[in-house]
Amino acid sequence: MFVLMRCLHHPGQDAARDEHRPAHRAWVQSGGGGKVSVLIGSALLGEDGASAGNFGILEAPDMAAARAFAEGDPFNAAGIVASIELTPLPDAFQADRIANPMSPRLG
Repeated sequence: MFVLMRCLHHPGQDAARDEHRPAHRAWVQSGGGGKVSVLIGSALLGEDGASAGNFGILEAPDMAAARAFAEGDPFNAAGIVASIELTPLPDAFQADRIANPMSPRLG
């Protein structure tokens, strides 16, 4: 299944994000230790242009794996994340249009 993950951050977390970014990127690149495949992701900006969170499109065996990935992110463990939203995408979602996944595809 494919899942849209949206993580909103607490305000004023720039220094904490900078500190934990290497661990966050390693987590994403590993798919959370193989829990999911991260097809694409990026930072989110607020209306003022400041960092406001991050999002990703995940391929996961189920919603529990998607939640485990999101909750296991070092940004979340460091208290940066204020909320996590997980939305299942329809079966018709065209994941093949995402050319270069950020972590290995689930097999």
